[in-house]
Amino acid sequence: MNENKDLKLTVASSPHVNSPVSTRSLMMDVLIALVPALCVAVYVFGPRALVLTAVSVVGCEFFEWLYRFLLKKPQTGGDLSAAVTGVLLAFVCPVWLPYWCILIGDFFAMFVVKQLFGGLGKNFLNPALAGRAFLMLSYSGLMTTWAKPGQWVGITDKVADAVSCATPLGTMHGADATLPWLGEAGSTLQDLFLGTVPGCIGEVSAIALLAGGVYLLWRGVIHIRIPGSYIATVAVLSLIFTKGNPNFEWMLAQIFGGGLLLGAIFMATDYVTSPCTPKGEIIFGIGCGLLTFFIRYFGGYPEGVSYAILLMNICTPIIEKYTHPSRFGVTKEDRKAAKAAKKGGAKA
Repeated sequence: MNENKDLKLTVASSPHVNSPVSTRSLMMDVLIALVPALCVAVYVFGPRALVLTAVSVVGCEFFEWLYRFLLKKPQTGGDLSAAVTGVLLAFVCPVWLPYWCILIGDFFAMFVVKQLFGGLGKNFLNPALAGRAFLMLSYSGLMTTWAKPGQWVGITDKVADAVSCATPLGTMHGADATLPWLGEAGSTLQDLFLGTVPGCIGEVSAIALLAGGVYLLWRGVIHIRIPGSYIATVAVLSLIFTKGNPNFEWMLAQIFGGGLLLGAIFMATDYVTSPCTPKGEIIFGIGCGLLTFFIRYFGGYPEGVSYAILLMNICTPIIEKYTHPSRFGVTKEDRKAAKAAKKGGAKA
């Protein structure tokens, strides 16, 4: 007894376990994982890709600061979540997008989607994808003007100077969706894998996105459940429904083309807007894959990643409700008895 007389009982609210991992460190890892895709974008589209990304980051940081300043809330810019949103929003936009337009998307993402719902941890939609959806609805012409790969876009060039072309998915979605195929420049699977194809800034290079995904898995920032189930669902359906094309090549084109890898690795795995239960993550990934494929195959829009993830974001609460694990020591009989007692109490 005498050995314990100097011990003190500390009463505090949860969490009771400290971890060296912080929001800032997680976001820094995400930013590092996005560097390969940004480097490829600069190589393919020119320095404007870097400038547009930087403008988007500054815009997101500013609008988050402004909102919290106006409402006299503690500033959270140091956690780098706004910077990640800025990079991801730029990554899902074409390089020709005017700077004022990306700033409008930043405003919608930070003010409306993130901060109006309480800030990081309380938004129910992915801010970057919601910003892209808003820009697509408002400025569809600007959001679908694609630069030719290898033709560098100047920092001050305007959309009027653009020499646009179709993306690989846009070509495959057309009436003549046969191989060889993937674009006006005669793109191949190798081009899709390396990134020398038209498209959004951050989605063109499959190898760069996969490298970033491997880094996040190695760092423990994400789990394989969501991206794995997402990509596998699209792959299986693409092998079955090929529009008369060779199965394996068509499947690879659906995976490497468009924003599937960017969405599966960096968007669908967002901690706030995706389920936190293992079963829920798999269901979420499968749902994203099904919606993506259905939009691409049956819809009038060649890409379905953004809307698929946003729709599944809305379903996250109900997925978590029905996939949360049982409390330790509680059996099925205990749960049935509790439900019966609850129903009996409600009737009484």
